[in-house]
Amino acid sequence: MDKFIIDGGRRLSGSIRAQSAKNSVLPLLAASVLTEKQVTIREVPEIADVSCMAQILRELGAGVRFRGGDVTIDSSNASCHEISSSLTKELRSSVFMLGSLLTRFRRAEIAYPGGCDIGLRPIDLHLSALRRLGVEIGESDGRICCKCDVLRGAEIALDFPSVGATENIMLAAVKAEGRTTLQGAAKEPEIVDLQNFLNAMGAKVRGAGTDLIEIEGVTALRGVTYLPIKDRIEAGTYLIACAICGGETEVVGVEAENIRLLLHKLRENGCKIHTKNDKIRIESSGRLKCNRRIETMPFPGFPTDLQAQATALNSGAEGGALIVENLFETRYKYVPELRKMGADIEVKGRNAFVRGVPRLHGASLVAGDLRGGAALVLAALGAEGTSEVLDLSHVDRGYADLQGKLKSLGARIRRVRV
Repeated sequence: MDKFIIDGGRRLSGSIRAQSAKNSVLPLLAASVLTEKQVTIREVPEIADVSCMAQILRELGAGVRFRGGDVTIDSSNASCHEISSSLTKELRSSVFMLGSLLTRFRRAEIAYPGGCDIGLRPIDLHLSALRRLGVEIGESDGRICCKCDVLRGAEIALDFPSVGATENIMLAAVKAEGRTTLQGAAKEPEIVDLQNFLNAMGAKVRGAGTDLIEIEGVTALRGVTYLPIKDRIEAGTYLIACAICGGETEVVGVEAENIRLLLHKLRENGCKIHTKNDKIRIESSGRLKCNRRIETMPFPGFPTDLQAQATALNSGAEGGALIVENLFETRYKYVPELRKMGADIEVKGRNAFVRGVPRLHGASLVAGDLRGGAALVLAALGAEGTSEVLDLSHVDRGYADLQGKLKSLGARIRRVRV
């Protein structure tokens, strides 16, 4: 097990390029089995979730080759429709394989997906939508067993704009007979990216980015070489780091519109934000004011994946903030760790009441999930003294070379084996 040792209190300055979006790359990898032709996804981040998804593809019989940051998938010999429980329990995004496997093999069998322990995250919406497309679904010993003779287009309406359910429906309907209309679809930029990827393969999908997506089934898909969008959550994490520490930092590659609400909140904190093309520059004195209220919502609302980092920021700012988590019911597990650093946070249900303190202090911390772990790293960067952040396996799931990028900005952080 590795840990970070962080000496806090150093200003950050410089420029970094955002990695390709984790939440785009994973469904794109799942979509690669829709065709027997070769698929290449460019500039794939070296993160644990990508490694796990690659292993799933290999388990299905696909060839997966990494070279120079690109990953090439050849699923022409893929023949297995089952994914082992050990892999699905490691990776929430394994649920995307349901739609892809049903399209390819008319069969799919997976365990209930895992990932970070941040709430129940049921997949009822996924399964009910697949039933609308003609899929029979059963459960046996904690595994989901799906089969169909043919996938047929249907009218589907989601009660909640679930990103995962939207993507799974797209993957299952892309080669279904006839037309599928999806009302209440999620609008995240990663949904648009999946649409663009599928259309580059010869699919007929339109409407991504709105609440109505239409999919006209096609008979075959071709191979493709594709560059995913950049990671708005990673970009937001580094912008918040600079806000906490003070300094001037530029993040390159992310469209400002994709994190518009975060930029608004950072301006509320007292930061100066400049945007041009795909560059976002932040200037911070390090002396911040609390946001009065941050409430997570589906896109274009404030991202739940930046909630923990924003809470870390407000913990060391002047005033008080109300954080409302609407998407996941147990996403405040990092709060006791911030309290070790002197943070004054009271959690009641989905609400966290933050009373800013003049300065957090160093402590020994344990990362319990991906974004909560990132929040602890940011808090340690701005704190007085030295901190250690243990159990980096969670952080490694979503951030490629986190310590290297932070060091390039001037942070004093090192990774050591425990």
